[in-house]
Amino acid sequence: MRIALVSEHASPLAVLGGVDAGGQNVHVAALATHLSHRGHDVTVYTRRDSEKLPDVVRTAAGYQVRHVNAGPARAVGKDALPPYMPEFGRELARHWHTDGAPDVAHAHFWMSGVATLPVARALGVPFLQTFHALGVVKRRHQQVADTSPPERIATEEWLAGRADLVIATCWDEVRELRRLCSADLPISVVPCGVDIDHFTPGTEGPIPGRLLAVGRLVQRKGLDTVIAALAGLPGTNLLIAGGPAASMIDQDAEVTRLRSLADSLGVARRVRFLGRVDRKNLPGLIRSAAIVVATPWYEPFGIVPLEAAASGRPVVVSSVGGMLDTVVPGVTGLHVPPRDPEALRAALSQLLNDHERCRRMGATGRLRAVHNYSWARVAAATERAYFAASMSGPAVVAV
Repeated sequence: MRIALVSEHASPLAVLGGVDAGGQNVHVAALATHLSHRGHDVTVYTRRDSEKLPDVVRTAAGYQVRHVNAGPARAVGKDALPPYMPEFGRELARHWHTDGAPDVAHAHFWMSGVATLPVARALGVPFLQTFHALGVVKRRHQQVADTSPPERIATEEWLAGRADLVIATCWDEVRELRRLCSADLPISVVPCGVDIDHFTPGTEGPIPGRLLAVGRLVQRKGLDTVIAALAGLPGTNLLIAGGPAASMIDQDAEVTRLRSLADSLGVARRVRFLGRVDRKNLPGLIRSAAIVVATPWYEPFGIVPLEAAASGRPVVVSSVGGMLDTVVPGVTGLHVPPRDPEALRAALSQLLNDHERCRRMGATGRLRAVHNYSWARVAAATERAYFAASMSGPAVVAV
């Protein structure tokens, strides 16, 4: 099968940790890799954001990345990209007329759908949509701070209603989509995955009292909640990985804000910002932590708790989004309400004082990660969704 993955702002070749580079980049790269391993011809289409990029990159994993000319050949924030999507769509049409249309087109994020849907319809190509994040959820939580284009929510509703199949990453997203659109919307639930060969338990034990948070340094990730909870956990230290390179960390506005909070709470000496951590070093960093913490205000899915589970570490997470599915309360970790430092402090206190429970949670988390969330399993489920959309069968909801 010839598969087109369209990911307008999230290139699988991008360096992670920036404002617009995160879980979607990992998802698209891993999905392309494992679909290629299953014998498919996979091309990822992403916007050219540098004049130095070649037209096509053939990756060692077997898929190719095609850089599409749409707007200026430089970095542009994703919220400023909608005006360039018609041009992106015209370039897709040109490539597909020249090279032959794919057997299936899978758009990642709403703007990719805007570019892809008209072309797919014109050429009779089955069209699938994965949103990765929904504008209606972002607007609910960020309100006036939401920088998304005003047409986003209506456009997502339009795309969902016209897709041959929507691939949601978690059941919370299904509920949001059914409220936004209709109860009979064709949806298949296929979660994000984790590299179970890269993230492993290893043999080294955790450092007692070490907490770890990993992710982009943006306010909605709730790192201020973790710092506030730390004030009630003497003898505990927090490492924060993510954002710019360590040499540039002092210039980051969110780091400045969080450091000011830590200083006001008297915990500044117990909070350390590592900056961007190379992916090859991330498993060892995770294994060094007694507990991995992820407490965003909202989270479409959340890759880090899966990476922690695959590494054999317990997690404490906000009870939002995909983490409602991936973290089993009391079994692989604990859930707390978002933006609630006292609840987080209480949960962390339970686990920090119970090393055996942490060990059991980590071991069970590893088993669940291997059984439910390996990228091989996710790619196989995505492949089934492609065949279902190609056959125009009845709407199904599947895991």
